[in-house]
Amino acid sequence: MTEQKHEDLETVIEELEKKCAEHPESVMAHHHLGLVYMKAGRIEDAIASLEKAIEVDPLNGDSMINLGAIHFGQGDLEKALKLNEEAVRVQPESAQAYANLGLIWQQQSELEKAIENYEKALQYDPKLVTAWLNLTSVLTMKGEDDRAVKAAKKGLEIDPDSALGHNNLAVALYFKQEFAEAYKHMQRAKELGYSVDPNFSAKLQEHVS
Repeated sequence: MTEQKHEDLETVIEELEKKCAEHPESVMAHHHLGLVYMKAGRIEDAIASLEKAIEVDPLNGDSMINLGAIHFGQGDLEKALKLNEEAVRVQPESAQAYANLGLIWQQQSELEKAIENYEKALQYDPKLVTAWLNLTSVLTMKGEDDRAVKAAKKGLEIDPDSALGHNNLAVALYFKQEFAEAYKHMQRAKELGYSVDPNFSAKLQEHVS
């Protein structure tokens, strides 16, 4: 089945490459080709296609966001930051760009900037689960346990089966010393396949034994 999917992907790539050759000014063709290259693991080709989409349309925030995601994955936070900042400039209401900026600042331990951007993302898309869950993590790092719990619960309202959401809520509740409730969410995170930190699991187990 995997091989068949790979063959289908290559067919789509061939069709999009042909479309890009025939219509070199088609932003969407270059953008979609970049996304398919990403799925196929052809990262350098994906970068080239997304860069071409931006070259054709310098206001194409979606390509900037996806290109930023590639550079983030490669550990180039500077390029990822610049691309998402530019995406926000051209698409001021882009929740995903703000959420990405939050994650970039979080990776650099700039917690206030991370919070500011996550909250901005949620202003434009209150149902963006990843923003709620990442906001939970940052608030926990800052020791703002009440806000962290609220953020985690918001995320779980949207996606009740988020393994990361249950883990993050467990951690936030632990620091509020609500151990029984924390244990319940930790167990649920495990059931959903999350690899809970064994040290955290052991400490929480001690409090509920």
